[in-house]
Amino acid sequence: MVRLMGRSGERSTRRPSGPYARRRRETDRSRRGETTGPRGPVAGLRSALTGRSVAGQVFVLNVVIVLLLVVAAVVALVLQVRHDSETEARNRSVAVAATFADSPGMVQALRGPDPSAVLQPRAEAAREATGVDFIVVMNTDGIRYTHPEPDRIGRKFVGDIGPALAGQTVTEEITGTIGPLVQAIVPVTGPGGEVVGLVSAGITTENVGGAADRQLPLLLIAAGIALALATAGTALVSRRLLRQTHGLGPHEMTRMYEHHDAVLHAVREGVLIVDGEGTLLLANDEAHRLLDLPADAEGRHVLELGLDPDTAALLDSGRVATDEVHLVRDRLLAVNQRPTDIEGGPPGSVATLRDSTELRALSGRAETARERLNMLYEAGVGIGTSLDVTRTAEELAEQAVPRFADYATVDLYDAVLGGGEPEPATPVLRTALSGIRRDMPLYPVGRQIRFVASSPQGHTLRTGRPVLEPRLDRESGWRAQDFERSAHVLEHGIRSLITVPLRAGSLVLGVVSFWRAEKPEPFDADDLTLAEELVARAAVSIDNARRYTREHSMAVTLQRSLLPRTLPDQDALDIAYRYLPAQAGVGGDWFDVLPLSGARVALVVGDVVGHGLHAAATMGRLRTAVHNFATLDLPPDELVTLLDELVGRIDQDETAEAGSAPVTGATCLYAIYDPVSRACVIARAGHPPPALVRPDGSVEFLDVPAGPPLGVGGLPFEATQLELPEGSRLVLYTDGLVEDREHDIDVGLEQLRGALETAGESPEETCRAVLDVRLPDRPRDDVALLVARTRALGPDRVAEWQVPSDPAAVGQVRSEVTRRLAQWGLDDLAFTTELILSELVTNAIRYGEEPIRVRVLHNRSLICEVFDSSSTSPHLRYAGMTDEGGRGLFLVAQVAERWGTRYTSAGKVIWAEQPVP
Repeated sequence: MVRLMGRSGERSTRRPSGPYARRRRETDRSRRGETTGPRGPVAGLRSALTGRSVAGQVFVLNVVIVLLLVVAAVVALVLQVRHDSETEARNRSVAVAATFADSPGMVQALRGPDPSAVLQPRAEAAREATGVDFIVVMNTDGIRYTHPEPDRIGRKFVGDIGPALAGQTVTEEITGTIGPLVQAIVPVTGPGGEVVGLVSAGITTENVGGAADRQLPLLLIAAGIALALATAGTALVSRRLLRQTHGLGPHEMTRMYEHHDAVLHAVREGVLIVDGEGTLLLANDEAHRLLDLPADAEGRHVLELGLDPDTAALLDSGRVATDEVHLVRDRLLAVNQRPTDIEGGPPGSVATLRDSTELRALSGRAETARERLNMLYEAGVGIGTSLDVTRTAEELAEQAVPRFADYATVDLYDAVLGGGEPEPATPVLRTALSGIRRDMPLYPVGRQIRFVASSPQGHTLRTGRPVLEPRLDRESGWRAQDFERSAHVLEHGIRSLITVPLRAGSLVLGVVSFWRAEKPEPFDADDLTLAEELVARAAVSIDNARRYTREHSMAVTLQRSLLPRTLPDQDALDIAYRYLPAQAGVGGDWFDVLPLSGARVALVVGDVVGHGLHAAATMGRLRTAVHNFATLDLPPDELVTLLDELVGRIDQDETAEAGSAPVTGATCLYAIYDPVSRACVIARAGHPPPALVRPDGSVEFLDVPAGPPLGVGGLPFEATQLELPEGSRLVLYTDGLVEDREHDIDVGLEQLRGALETAGESPEETCRAVLDVRLPDRPRDDVALLVARTRALGPDRVAEWQVPSDPAAVGQVRSEVTRRLAQWGLDDLAFTTELILSELVTNAIRYGEEPIRVRVLHNRSLICEVFDSSSTSPHLRYAGMTDEGGRGLFLVAQVAERWGTRYTSAGKVIWAEQPVP
């Protein structure tokens, strides 16, 4: 026996506390005849009446039940008496009314000249004789002939006389002229059976209930006597119950039983109760197990139970013991013992046993399980923070090292990294590697590996099952992968390996390898289970990232197919652009550069709010619509208005179709730059304002009316026109460049201003400078950036003439144009140009209005333009054989590369372009 010093000694003098202990002391005093203080029989009865004990609650419950029964009986008797009184009143009213109606001379009195004089005295005499409250005689119209109150004679009777007129007897409860009452109405019939009058007799409700009220005191007295007798009997029973239960309440008794049952069967600590003679009174299940007690141990002396001598002596002595350690067979038991005879209790002792050996083993296992659960929890939080396959694999390797393994590698099929399904016949790629040291002898990240069939990784990839190699130095199959590297692995101290497949349903995406070097113990079956759980959680995240990568690639491919592949050839602007799709999903940002007539160029930037294929498809529809509207040569505000109406119609069509998403939140900015006048006209629909970098480097955001987003409608769009100096840079962008979750748009605009102020002069340098400052590492929204530096078409390349409204002026125009073409070195185009201008100017003189002027532009092509003030436009048609005209525009269309009409605020312009040789 090992006894802990300082933990045992004299008997404790601490008094037990609690309601049961207090009541037990009070009961013991009562047994010994002690009545100190307010205790005694009266006090015990008072305790019973408080209701806290079982006896008190039984007393209160019985009294309440008796009281409810008495009250119910009284109420039933009162209701019965009232019902009988009301029945009696109805019967008496009918009898009196019928008797009076059948009395001699009633019919003659009713037919006499003054029925009231004859019938009133007779009715009052009958009323007093029968004890009813009224007898009323009336005619068939309900007019009274008699009434206890004479002033009511001659008035209308209160009640339903219809059934009585039909020969029936009626009883009813109404509120009459003398108050609430029960009345009967009977008909008075003549010799021929006809109804000649009516008689009503009744008793008021006050008189009906009088009989019940007179009997109520007697009922209450009887109820009080019954309640007193029941209370006295209940008090005697409760006092007897109080003594039997020691004043305990039901909750305390229930708790005592539950504690007793828990001590016997549920407590994982041995409990022994021994009386003063050393006889075992109680031993719970845990004590039987720890001491290996026989089944009939209870009732036998502790020295006869086959216990070791030290433990048996302690239990027989009954002395106080605290955490004494006893070796019982192969167990170390901590024993605590206390006497039970404190404060007059029964002699004996209570001992508790605790197996410290199992507690220590369980504590170690619990700590290990806690650490593993904590690692799995942190892995669930730390793995899959992004939808990137490579990053998710790196997070898996980082979570495993160093808490579970010293090195961890993740190898995935190449197709998985691109979002496709794995191809088992192909090699795997070392995607992630983590270790406690940098100089590890494992394949580096990025290495293509084809595992041999005998290696654990090859077996796992082929069968989809994990492999546990606790001692690598005793296995030879894994060395066939690379004999030289395998030798380095063993020299490095790596001695144990677990390989687990990365499974997503039936697909094996790759293999994860866990290597142990520094930890002395090899991997075991529990480690294999933990590794499978860890990899299973990571496999879900990797598969989600793979699926997202595939869908994102498809959406990006669709989106890029809808965006311009190359910029069109034009000389008005030097243009550079950047388009970066969002990492979290494909959006609906787009841009366009559209050459227009007269050497002008249109710039478009738009944004469809949202992400996914629907946003990309919507962007393609809007971009196509802008192309179609731009061919009409519309001003920016009119084009944006048409685009707004189109989006509204698309919304209506898709809203009517269940499950389709409307085009909500689309914005657009449309600008037209004219290199001849250097004028730029801009209109926008809910889009961020454009930035202008002037040749001196100053930056300003143009004040263009915002307008509502496309599809909202209700408000007109306004256009702003300004003149741009040559060499200015117009910067168009989408909100993904200036907005993010960390900063407001004002902060983004200021950062954009700073980047533009320090950027180089070329559009390409401007794009790089802006993206270096504003583009985040993983943009959450698409970013479209378009930078256009303006050029001007100088006066030496523009020729313009005013034309009088005279057919003779056509020849002069041809001569002027021919000379200018000779100056430009375009003599080869003289004939076709004269033909084009002859037809266009002749049409303007014949069908248009003054002023008429001609403008020729020498740009990438030769452009001829004829202006007039008319809004009518000519149309190309085929002339008949007998038609004298109608062939002019047909000839123009044959010799020109392009031709068309555009409208201005002052009229129209008919233009034609010819390629420059």
